[in-house]
Amino acid sequence: MKKLRLILGDQLNLKHSWLVEKDHNTIYVLAEMRQESAYVKHHIQKVVAFFMAMRNFYTALQSRGHQALYFQITDGDNPQDLEKIIAFCIEKYKIEKFEYQFPDEYRLDQQLKTICSNLKIESEAFDSEHFYTTRHDLSDFFEGKKLLLMENFYRSMRKKHHLLMNGSTPVGNQWNFDADNRKKYKGEVPVPSEKNFHTNVSKVVAQIKEAGIITFGNIDLDNFSWPTSREQSFEVLDYFCKNLLKHFGDYEDAMHTDEKFLFHSRLSFAMNSKMLSPKEVLETVIAFYHDNEIEITISQVEGFVRQILGWREYIRGIYWKEMPDYAKMNVLQNKNKLPDFFWTGKTKMNCMSHAINQSLDEAYAHHIQRLMIIGNFTLLTQIHPDEVDAWYLGVYIDAIEWVEMPNTRGMSQYADGGIIATKPYVSSGSYINKMSNNCSKCHYNVKEKFGDKACPFNTLYWNFLDEKKEYFKGNQRMAMMMNLLNKMNPEEMYKIKVKANEIITNMDSY
Repeated sequence: MKKLRLILGDQLNLKHSWLVEKDHNTIYVLAEMRQESAYVKHHIQKVVAFFMAMRNFYTALQSRGHQALYFQITDGDNPQDLEKIIAFCIEKYKIEKFEYQFPDEYRLDQQLKTICSNLKIESEAFDSEHFYTTRHDLSDFFEGKKLLLMENFYRSMRKKHHLLMNGSTPVGNQWNFDADNRKKYKGEVPVPSEKNFHTNVSKVVAQIKEAGIITFGNIDLDNFSWPTSREQSFEVLDYFCKNLLKHFGDYEDAMHTDEKFLFHSRLSFAMNSKMLSPKEVLETVIAFYHDNEIEITISQVEGFVRQILGWREYIRGIYWKEMPDYAKMNVLQNKNKLPDFFWTGKTKMNCMSHAINQSLDEAYAHHIQRLMIIGNFTLLTQIHPDEVDAWYLGVYIDAIEWVEMPNTRGMSQYADGGIIATKPYVSSGSYINKMSNNCSKCHYNVKEKFGDKACPFNTLYWNFLDEKKEYFKGNQRMAMMMNLLNKMNPEEMYKIKVKANEIITNMDSY
């Protein structure tokens, strides 16, 4: 039986059981498609990274003796559409059975189901063999429970997979070292430069432009630094273990204007494209920790494990539990438009300028920059979550909808009404000042709430609490802030609201 097997751009798993044996009756197909490059406007580095990783995967398939087809974005015979590509291959190669791996985006999952229902040949779907969990494990775990607490899920995962465990006891005698992961970085520890592969990407960038794909953001054609093969991905993992892990947990939430990456691993693209599996990453990191316990404390490693084994698997489970309704949630009824400076980086707010410009330059920002700077601002200014979703999905190299949407619409924007976060992640400028050095050189004064030099985050924070007070009045985690809001001087509150309205109306002037 002649089989056609589809491999999507985020399914670059060379360890998949499909590839254990060579079969001359099986053809693999990968395709760069306008369909996938244009459904949202992507950062140029994101498109380049996926195309190069797919091409490297195709080369690896061929070198292992597998039959494979590849459609580059500029190929004249490329139909540029998933259904047309599948139909083209089935007809040309007399295919008798079509197989695919379960996609990680609801949109593609539905499209492939529709495509298969219209085929005249047999079809079958397989697991991608990447995650620790199935799509529905989280739903089963929380069945009958009102609160979907990540910590409970995380502990069960630690036990089930016996990671950082001494029998039934967690290493270090506590499950979570989050309280030790909140240090402000003051330059006391030198930060190694990031792993850079100095790849020339001028050819693929020229092809993207030739194909008419509209992108945004910046790229250095001679120094593309992201891993685009399994071998390079392992190099990044090794570099993280040897150079960054020993300080990762301490400065996990820190931000600094002179350090774009601090001690973060920059492994998210390698994992989200499936060049590396979370199991490979965690087993490597934990083994390195055990070999170097004199230098590395448990709080550094547990924070990393929590992000992958806990948060990453949890977020994926939430996505499949709540879709497709999740994509439409907007419980706070936020309706404003994203300001133009999200595409230019031109703003007088120092924290926003650094976070936005880094995102445009690197297609990357770490989780606190995404959550407590950019996400904080968009929630305080009450931007429509559709707009926020589209920007986050496009700008970040690791953004695939299953991981982007719950983090953005849920954790960051509270548009899901508390499915993920029990309170909105908003703050005044004081948190930003606590966790970064942005405020010391800002145009605005972090201590002021209104007036020409007032920090916009201060003004917007109190205005947001007032605007949404009816929604949050029953939220116990918001009780203290609601109490402070109710005690605020009416005259001061009036000035705050006038100033907040001015900011929201003229965001590109700030």
